[in-house]
Amino acid sequence: MAGRFPDEFLMELRMRCDIEQTISMYVPLKRRGKNLVGLCPFHNEKTPSFTVYPDSQSFYCFGCGAGGEVISFIRRAENLDFSEAVRFLADKAGMVMPSEGYDNSMAEKRKRTYEINKEAARFFNSCLFSEDGKEGLEYFKARGMKKSTITRFGLGFAPNKWDALLRHMREKGYSWEELYEANLANKSEKDGRVRFYDAFRNRVMVPIIDVRGNVVAFGGRVLDDSKPKYINSSDTLVYKKSLGVFGLNFAKNSGEKSLILVEGYMDAITLHQAGFTNVIACLGTAFTGEMAHLLSRYADEILLCYDNDEAGQKATSRALGVLNSIGMKVRVVHLSGGKDPDEILRKYGPERVRSLIDGAANDIEFELLRARKDLDLMSSDGKMKYLDAAAEILAKTKNKIAQDIYSSRLAEELSVDKKSIVTRIEQFGRRSQRIENKNRFKNIQQTSMSENAKAALQNSTNIKVIKAEELFIACIYHNPDFMGRLDGAISAEDFSVSDNRAIFTAMSERIKEGESLEFTFFSQTLTPEQMSTFVRITKKNENLSSTFKTCTDCIDVIKSSKQKGSAAAAGHLSDEDFLSLFNKKGTNN
Repeated sequence: MAGRFPDEFLMELRMRCDIEQTISMYVPLKRRGKNLVGLCPFHNEKTPSFTVYPDSQSFYCFGCGAGGEVISFIRRAENLDFSEAVRFLADKAGMVMPSEGYDNSMAEKRKRTYEINKEAARFFNSCLFSEDGKEGLEYFKARGMKKSTITRFGLGFAPNKWDALLRHMREKGYSWEELYEANLANKSEKDGRVRFYDAFRNRVMVPIIDVRGNVVAFGGRVLDDSKPKYINSSDTLVYKKSLGVFGLNFAKNSGEKSLILVEGYMDAITLHQAGFTNVIACLGTAFTGEMAHLLSRYADEILLCYDNDEAGQKATSRALGVLNSIGMKVRVVHLSGGKDPDEILRKYGPERVRSLIDGAANDIEFELLRARKDLDLMSSDGKMKYLDAAAEILAKTKNKIAQDIYSSRLAEELSVDKKSIVTRIEQFGRRSQRIENKNRFKNIQQTSMSENAKAALQNSTNIKVIKAEELFIACIYHNPDFMGRLDGAISAEDFSVSDNRAIFTAMSERIKEGESLEFTFFSQTLTPEQMSTFVRITKKNENLSSTFKTCTDCIDVIKSSKQKGSAAAAGHLSDEDFLSLFNKKGTNN
């Protein structure tokens, strides 16, 4: 079939790229029976809800609903389209890509976007050394940046004109829409006309480069106090803000086992110039679980070096929670003597920065220092408030030795019986566990059906019908020979949920051609979201009764609902209760 990889190629790829080994490169996995579990790389969680099924070479997260097989995983983890993910895995496995027979249009579009960004970076850099960029060059010099640093990081300047970049890029053959989709142009509509203009104007420019060396986005900073101070690229075909880390392309090659995380790319650049080559920065967004998993591939430890103001300290606490949730070793640098690393570097030099980094506190010490900051520990009220806050902090760590050590220190420092502190820690621990269990159950409930299914419910589609559709799909997946016996009793148009319709269509086509129903073969025809739904449905229903009669009963429910028209939602049913709704006797074969 045109636009598809041959099944033989995909099967060999699947066999060479075992899902357990591939995912283990991104997520530490622990065996639980015949399956494996770990902390999901696609959302923040403290209790593992991410499951890998070696028998079917698939995965599913019961927390966020992400699922699929090895190609689907790489698509999400590396932010790639299907053919790019296949190429990524094929390169890892030492396989040669088929010369033809697959749709490469999206990969070509991404390649075009990389080329656009690279050319834009060249333009901004050339402007910096022109008359238009005089102010920008003076700004960098005032911050102590050498020409070699400017060249190394590809720094530039966006002229104070409405269309300086656009005119240059149009001359290079790029269209208005390409520049708009790359987030380098904005557009306005007035009097029925669309006008495009530069997204970045009168700003010093910093290209954002990914670990493969591609320019994927830009950050722009004003030269005065006007707002907004920073403008960063939004998500595009080649850039995802939740994965955006500045300087990792250099820091990953520093030879250090740790990464130093600062707030802004200007801090990162000046620290690199001073010899701290393992520094990275966030890009105007909160630190995410996806970032944490990305960094865990390149470092054993993260040192948080955020600004010394209230916003910076809050950001530090949030990042600590995210990093701790995936088990990363983390320490916090206390920036005494300045509000940010750049200021300390200018005032005292790199030796002072090095001493602060070497003396970085662990996460518990940072939280304890922050908790006591504004409390009067000489008063009974202040002492009780601090002990409560400290017990809550210690309850969050699963490390019993750490709890014991800090409980002893607190007892000695505040002249309090250690047993009382331990009891309070246990109370907070039990409360925290109850909240965590409640949230976990809530997440599982929310991901128990696809977004399309939820939308169908809001449109008054009967939940009984949705469950019938899902059970029918599972029955056919586990018993593809049933399709021949149904003799066209159901078609894709009978399905009320679009994801279910797409899955049924894909299965029907493969069964008709006598082809395997391995998940790998569906990942090039179904979207990542549909793959997630497919894996959830099959895993959720694999232990339920899946006889031919179950199939026909499901069809009756689906068809009768369609004939009667939309019915009101029937409420939540367990899968076992749903099966009992058929309540028919017959031969189970």
